Amino acid sequence: MIRLRLILVLLLQLAGLMALNLVGRWIAHALRLPLPGNVVGMVILFVLLLTRLVRLEWIDATATLFNRHLAFFFIPIAVGLLGYGSVIRTDGAAMILIAVITVTAGIAATGAVVTWCQRTSQRDP
Repeated sequence: MIRLRLILVLLLQLAGLMALNLVGRWIAHALRLPLPGNVVGMVILFVLLLTRLVRLEWIDATATLFNRHLAFFFIPIAVGLLGYGSVIRTDGAAMILIAVITVTAGIAATGAVVTWCQRTSQRDP
C-alpha cells in the first residue's frame, strides 16, 4: 500500500513538472523567445518556488529521483558523440575549454542567485 502511494505521488509530481514544461514551451513559442521552452518552464518553477505558490514538498520526491539518476540521461548524448570522432580530434581542446568556462559560469551564477535568495528570505520572514 505504501509503495502504491509513493508511485501515485511520483506520478502526480511528474505530471506537475511536465505541465510546467509544456507551459514554458508554449510561452517560448508564442512569444518567440530566444530561449528553449524547458528553460522558460524552469524559470516559471523557480518563480513559483520563490513566491511559495508551489511548495518544495510538492515536487521533492520526483526531483530527488531525477537527480539520483541524472547520469542516465547523459548516455544518449555520449553515444551520439561517438559518431563525431573526427570533430572531437580536431576541435576537442576548444570544446573542452568552452565546456569548462560555461560550466564554471553556470555554477557561479547559480551560487549567486541562491545566495541572493537566501539573503532576501532571511530579511523577509
